[in-house]
Amino acid sequence: MDLTIEKIAEQIGAEAVGDITLRPVRPRQPDEAGADDLALAMDDAFVAQLADSPVRMAVLREGTDWQALGLTAAVLVSRPRYAMAGLSRLFERKPARDGIHPSAIVDPTAQLAPDVTVGALAVIGARTRIGAGGRIDPQVTVGDDVTIGEDACLMAGCRIGSEVRIGDRFIGQMNAVIGGDGFSFVTAQPSAVEDYMAAGTISASMKPDRHERINSLGSVVIGDDVEVGSCSVIDKGTVSDTRIGNGVKVDAHVMIGHNVQVDDTTLLCAQVGIAGSTKIGKRVVLGGRVGVADHISIGDDSIALAGSGVTTRVPERTVVMGYPALKQETFMKMFKAMRRLPMMSEKLNALHKLVSNTENKS
Repeated sequence: MDLTIEKIAEQIGAEAVGDITLRPVRPRQPDEAGADDLALAMDDAFVAQLADSPVRMAVLREGTDWQALGLTAAVLVSRPRYAMAGLSRLFERKPARDGIHPSAIVDPTAQLAPDVTVGALAVIGARTRIGAGGRIDPQVTVGDDVTIGEDACLMAGCRIGSEVRIGDRFIGQMNAVIGGDGFSFVTAQPSAVEDYMAAGTISASMKPDRHERINSLGSVVIGDDVEVGSCSVIDKGTVSDTRIGNGVKVDAHVMIGHNVQVDDTTLLCAQVGIAGSTKIGKRVVLGGRVGVADHISIGDDSIALAGSGVTTRVPERTVVMGYPALKQETFMKMFKAMRRLPMMSEKLNALHKLVSNTENKS
């Protein structure tokens, strides 16, 4: 890497000190770093590891006495985790690839920008358009009539269904599926679920034995700067499109059902499941393994903590947890009361015995 300490600091908006002409080979944890590495010691525990180490260059939190640590140069940052985003971009090792691999299948009607690269065994469908800077890795499938903006990266095994529209700087990680059909089935007679939802009981006479498929006539529309993690799925809409806003980040193993609307800059952590036709607001965070019921809404700037089951509407700027998900403070009060139940039960039994003995004596 031809990056000096000065250039690194400039690129991530930090301060360079010491011999700023030094060129680190790679970033490393302090306990693994050598003399030519850039040690990432922005946490106090990592700073302690610099003692008696061969490290000459480090990234440190602002205010750290880099000279006392025996360093020759340092990059001083105000927000370590944010600095990591910039550092990781600077030192990212991208695969060397050029042009279209001979084993790839690109439909003659597809329109690829001149600098798009296509890996081995990838398939690009008819009338599909891919913008400048696109990277299509091996064994990727892109269906017919798809539009993908500039600087996209589709990693190995990613699948894009027909008529999907994606903005700029999209990242689809390995085995992500965008634009599969929704999970939509119906029975000729009301099913047990419909019966229960309508009447609160399940009729013995209602025993449909066949589920008819409702085809997905809509597609998926994705904004700019969206990333979808490995093995995550975004279903097409039934009639209208499933929509994902700008800057949305989707972790691995996330399920987004048909007709779901996810607004800008929302984070969906691992194993989140969102049922059909639900609306998720801006800057929402759904923690790991959160389940969201169908046809509800979650307001802007809300958070569902890990493992929550969201079954009703969540107002904006609300933190919920538990199943069914409640406001955090309400759930904690209930949980504390539940923990007292054994003690309360013992006291109640003791009181019952006391009353019984008093009645017997009288």
